[in-house]
Amino acid sequence: MSRFLLLLVLLLPLPGFAETLEIPLGQQGATNIALPTRGQSQHAVLERFGLPDEEHPAVGKPPINRWDYREFSIYFESGRVIDSVRHHQSRHLNEPKVQEQPIKEQP
Repeated sequence: MSRFLLLLVLLLPLPGFAETLEIPLGQQGATNIALPTRGQSQHAVLERFGLPDEEHPAVGKPPINRWDYREFSIYFESGRVIDSVRHHQSRHLNEPKVQEQPIKEQP
């Protein structure tokens, strides 16, 4: 019984020391960009979006390959789209930098 009370006394204050960590989410790119839909063929993607900036070789079983475009990536399995993902765009990159002015002391 005394071990239980000791454990209870030691563990009860722990939640009071917990911190809340907030991680801001960046904008995920412009929402008006039309992405390929699941099931589209590689040929249809090529016709609509052109050649990818980078083509990654197939990996794993079943083989999954990825095409990277400037603003998004497309994942293929057996020549069909299984997912398309926008690249992360940080909000801080688009905001103009404000240069701090030194404070002048008054005589």
